[in-house]
Amino acid sequence: MSHPVDIHVGKKLKNLRVLRGLTQTDVAKGLNISFQQVQKYELGRNRISASKLFEIANILNVPPAYFFEGLDQTADDSTPVIDEETARIAAVFSKIQDDRLKAQIRSFIDAVAGYVPAENNNGA
Repeated sequence: MSHPVDIHVGKKLKNLRVLRGLTQTDVAKGLNISFQQVQKYELGRNRISASKLFEIANILNVPPAYFFEGLDQTADDSTPVIDEETARIAAVFSKIQDDRLKAQIRSFIDAVAGYVPAENNNGA
């Protein structure tokens, strides 16, 4: 049975890898391991050594401590891992320089999704 810390670190690895637009193979090549090993890391089935975690952090350009952020919070297995399409959209959206255009796009997405941001929800 996997340890909760290994599962948490694996989820953080997968989320960040997807957000960076990398495949398991991309990360595996940087670590000189198989993509199956990265898959096991992401699922928490295999524990990541300190040296590998340091290498992963360098590949993904985050401090090693990133993988432990939120660990002290209540575990919530219902939190989905971000999917590839959402990550791609987020990556492209973050490259938009025009703040006014970004706000318009957010408003459009909110409207399509039927989401009312808290600051706009005044009880009316």
